[in-house]
Amino acid sequence: MNIVACVKQVPDTEALIKVKPDGSGIDEGGIKWVMNPYDEYGVEEALRLKEAKGGEVTIVSVGPARAMETIRTALAMGAEKGVHVSDPLLDNTDAYTTAAALAAVIKGLNPDIIFCGQRAIDDDSGQVGSILAAILGIPQVTIVTKLEMADGKIKAIKPIEGAQLVIESTLPCVITTQKGLNEPRYASLPGIMKAKKKPVDVKNAAALGIATEPKAKVAKMTPPPDRAPGKIIAGDDPAAKAAELVRLLREEAKVI
Repeated sequence: MNIVACVKQVPDTEALIKVKPDGSGIDEGGIKWVMNPYDEYGVEEALRLKEAKGGEVTIVSVGPARAMETIRTALAMGAEKGVHVSDPLLDNTDAYTTAAALAAVIKGLNPDIIFCGQRAIDDDSGQVGSILAAILGIPQVTIVTKLEMADGKIKAIKPIEGAQLVIESTLPCVITTQKGLNEPRYASLPGIMKAKKKPVDVKNAAALGIATEPKAKVAKMTPPPDRAPGKIIAGDDPAAKAAELVRLLREEAKVI
């Protein structure tokens, strides 16, 4: 099988995020960058599918030069090769332009199935996988927590409120992955050493023939307002403290 997994490099979930004073974006100084956690499930599922059905896995990523580290991480997990779309004109671009760049690469790969994380934890848009499928003109199944393949078709399970939805699709298709689909593996030391020699093709927007002007732009980022300090109810009488707590919840917090 010819399998593609799309990955994005994002700030570590434990990183302290600060907004630039002018609101133009985040201050990237001192941030540790990692593979988007939802993309990890996509890479893992791609590798499991390869191990079950044969074939190879290609990693595709749009991002600045540092995103190469994330591609190498996926190669160390077991993927065979990568494509890195690296162009300053595409840095921090919107979901449509990112999907268009991915599509321009993927069209030449003729994949049987494409995996994307259901969303990236930085911009949290959750749009790239769906737009990618639309540009390629193929089916999509989003937020998948279980996947089976047989007879050239896939059967996927996705959660809906209070139930699960079972969807069958022909191939090729786009699958966006959710927590619960699998448990991503760690890259082994031999895998890390092998990844250094695996091929990664680097392309820019001009080589792909895509427009770089985003369809949407972030007008401004603002940090959330500071929380008001908490209030401690003093005293030794539990009953009096409970009564005061109820009063505060009713009169000040107005939650009861």
